[in-house]
Amino acid sequence: MQGFLEIFTSVYAIIIYFAVLLALMIGLVLSLISKDSKPPSILKLDESESPKKLPKEELPIDVDPTEDTGKRFFVLSEIDENREKYTRSGYVGAATLKELCDRFRNFAASKLSLYYHISDIRKFISGLATSYIVILQGISGTGKTSLAYALGEFLGNPSTVIPVQPMWKERSDLIGYYNEFTKRFNETTLLQKMYEGNYSNAIYLTLLDEMNIARIEYYFAEFLSLLELPDPEKRYLSVVSDRWESDPVSLVNGQIKLPENMWFMGTSNNDDTTFAISDKVFDRAMILNLDSKAEVFSAPKTEGMNLTAQQFRQLRDNALTEYAVTRRNLKRLDALDKYITETFHITFGNRIRRQIETFVPVFLACGGDELEALDDIIAKKLIRKLEMQNPIYVKNSAEGFCAFLDELFGQDKMKQCKSYITRLTKNA
Repeated sequence: MQGFLEIFTSVYAIIIYFAVLLALMIGLVLSLISKDSKPPSILKLDESESPKKLPKEELPIDVDPTEDTGKRFFVLSEIDENREKYTRSGYVGAATLKELCDRFRNFAASKLSLYYHISDIRKFISGLATSYIVILQGISGTGKTSLAYALGEFLGNPSTVIPVQPMWKERSDLIGYYNEFTKRFNETTLLQKMYEGNYSNAIYLTLLDEMNIARIEYYFAEFLSLLELPDPEKRYLSVVSDRWESDPVSLVNGQIKLPENMWFMGTSNNDDTTFAISDKVFDRAMILNLDSKAEVFSAPKTEGMNLTAQQFRQLRDNALTEYAVTRRNLKRLDALDKYITETFHITFGNRIRRQIETFVPVFLACGGDELEALDDIIAKKLIRKLEMQNPIYVKNSAEGFCAFLDELFGQDKMKQCKSYITRLTKNA
């Protein structure tokens, strides 16, 4: 036994052990090197195939964009960098509101296969000249959404369509919110268009599709208030409560200016899934009822008009000077105001009076008739208020009211007003 121990612990045995151990280590190292190596065909890359850094929009979802940019408003900052391209030269030529209506109708028919009554086109354009908010009402399929779309195409600046969601309750549903996790602001399409609009002189049209599927007074409240301010330079909407050095240039102390060249339109449906539009909204907006589809007609091929917002406002101002409401009809309005105040305890109010004195001249400049314009706006702004009155009282007073309208404006001249009154009496 002792002999075996001497053999295994001898100098020669130790040398053998060391040699075996060294061989094992060398084998392990060579194995690791071989495992990490790649075939020559893979290792030899062509210069054109060398890896490139992904553009920002192709970064993986789990990459925080603020690591590269340090900006919370990525899209708005890009608009700052390209602001020169949003300026337009405007329409060249002596345009009139009548030409605008006629060309728009022919453009929609010839280019888009969309057909509208000329009276509806005149009311639509007159409504936009009167208010920054226009509500499009009517049964499904009469062209409410397509009318807003067609006008954007005609003016060379596509309309922005925003489908309203039932759960909307506040401003952030429209313009977005700051995400604490990503450290970026969720920039909605509307916010981007508002920011872009402040660099542009084009007409921007925003359509709130099915606007009363949520309560308008909630999510659109601040817009309603700002659009009432007479000075456009004071219409600022709060976006964030603080300020970063990297914020977009035109975001002033976390606020964005509501562009003077942006109009809001909304489609409205009346069924069990929608909310009734309040008097506050109806008073501020112009209403267009699309109750029937226009017949298909042959229209000449017509190009759009590169009309700027300033040019459109100038056409409106020209109409106010050239086609002011006649003294005779102003006296009629005073008499009507007195009658409904005494009979139904409702009145025009200063806002509705101003709207009438803008809508009627523009409608005339568009090629319409003065009494047709008065009939339309009185029905939608004044007669509509009878819906909130006692229905039995309205029914009992209806015949006398219709007779008063005939006496004041002429026999069968206020057809829309009397039709509205008749409908109310039937529902009583």
